[in-house]
Amino acid sequence: MKKVPPMQRRSLLQAAALAPLAASLPVLAQAWPARPIKLVVPFPGGSSPDIIARAVAEPLGQALGQPLVIVNQPGAGGNIGTGAVAKAEPDGYTLLFTIQGPLVTAPLLTKQLPYNPVKDLQPIGLVATSPNVLVVDPKLGVNSLADFVRLAKEKKGQLNYGSVGNGSAAHLAMESFRTRAGFEMTHVPYQGFPQVVNAILAGQVHAGFMVPGIAMGQVRAGKLKALAVTSAGRVASLPELQTLAELGYAGFEAISWQAMLAPARTSAPIVQRLSAELVKVIKSDEVRAKMLSQYFSAAASSPEGLASLMKTERERWGQMIKAAGVQAE
Repeated sequence: MKKVPPMQRRSLLQAAALAPLAASLPVLAQAWPARPIKLVVPFPGGSSPDIIARAVAEPLGQALGQPLVIVNQPGAGGNIGTGAVAKAEPDGYTLLFTIQGPLVTAPLLTKQLPYNPVKDLQPIGLVATSPNVLVVDPKLGVNSLADFVRLAKEKKGQLNYGSVGNGSAAHLAMESFRTRAGFEMTHVPYQGFPQVVNAILAGQVHAGFMVPGIAMGQVRAGKLKALAVTSAGRVASLPELQTLAELGYAGFEAISWQAMLAPARTSAPIVQRLSAELVKVIKSDEVRAKMLSQYFSAAASSPEGLASLMKTERERWGQMIKAAGVQAE
């Protein structure tokens, strides 16, 4: 028998020792998930991200073989719940479902943010998009966007508006709009759109941009008045509402979107499986119908696609923040 040199013998022994570990890696990846997964929504129950998250969570849990448990963790415009996920163990058992505010604009406007969305979070995929609609208290007596602008100018800062937090699309849409139209309003942040709606109904605030899924029920009931939408073109489900671009504010667009992410350093096999299953769920007829009932459009993407969107949106909203003179908190 040929004698094996000592150096080669050590290499063979090391390879033999590592072989079981290497063989176990696919098994470890296949073992996930072995228990329920927590899906953190950093906004209250009944808010638009909560509604869309629930539409996605059940079929995604069925596909993964473990339920996704929704945990609402609102506060600070979504930054509290987002920060909690950013600090969670990257084991695939804590995920985030949120809007663009905590991911894109909050870092531009919030001092000492407790997380970095680029470094601390791993994109999984885009889920849905929606325009915003400008709604006002009918008691203001305005019947058009032009009426609203005229009244706001006459009141000279006496009117206020609600949003879901500093840096949210609703907040920045109004700041951009009022800057271009030349009037002043006071910003009042709330935990979620249902709270903004209740504040308008109670006469505590006068107006707000919000997703149609939350607003249109009250609009149809005559309790809110819708004046315009923020999409680039007319919305098929709201054909009666003109866009701000049509009404004299060329190029105005402020779309809300929702996405799923995980803590940074979550393993690639887990992220890839989540992404693949999420895309299938979003493209299903049942989930698409649920989204459309809330005036949202399904918008699946890869993790890389979401990362690219976040980068593009940071640049776009950064320019809008500068143009509108919005100050950091």
